[in-house]
Amino acid sequence: MLKIHLKKLLLVILITFSLPSTIFADIAGLTKCSDSSTFNNRLDSSVKKLESRVKKYEAGSPPALALEQQISRTKQRFNRYSNSELLCGKDGLPHLITDGRWDHAVEFVIPGLMFIYISGWIGWVGRSYINNVSNTKNPTEKEIIIDVPLALKIMSSGFIWPISAWQEFTSGSFLASDSEITVSPR
Repeated sequence: MLKIHLKKLLLVILITFSLPSTIFADIAGLTKCSDSSTFNNRLDSSVKKLESRVKKYEAGSPPALALEQQISRTKQRFNRYSNSELLCGKDGLPHLITDGRWDHAVEFVIPGLMFIYISGWIGWVGRSYINNVSNTKNPTEKEIIIDVPLALKIMSSGFIWPISAWQEFTSGSFLASDSEITVSPR
C-alpha cells in the first residue's frame, strides 16, 4: 500500500516539475507598443517619408493636402496602437495574441466572432434565397438572374439568422431526411 502511495507521490512531483513554468510562458519577447523603440522609429520614419513627399508639392495643392491627411491618419493609427494593449515585436509591428488570454480577447476573439456572424448571415441569406426560389415555376432562371427585391427582403431579415436557424433546427426542417439524400451505389 505504501508502495502505491509512494509511486503516486513521485508521479505528482514529476508532473509538477515537468510542466512549463509560467515565467517562460510569457509572450515571446513582445513588448507594449508604446514602450517599443522600434515601433516609435517606424512612426518617425513613416512620417518623415510623407513629409519629404509633401515638400515636393506646392502648399495647399491637392496632392499636398492629401499627403498631409495621410500624415495625420498615420499619426492617429500609431497613436491608437500605442494607447492600446497591443504588443509589438522586435520588428516594431503589432502582433495579435491568440493564446486564449481574456486580456487579449479584443485582438482576436471579438473579430473572430464577428466574422462567424457575418459569414453565417451570408450563408443563411443564400440558403433562404435558394429555398424560396426553388418553389417558383422556373427556379434555375432565378438562380442565374437574381430576383433583387426578393433578395433584399431576405437580406434585411437575415440578421437574426442564429434565431431562425435554431427555430428550424428544433422544428426539424433544418436538416434533410435520409430519404432525400442520394447515395452513390458503389
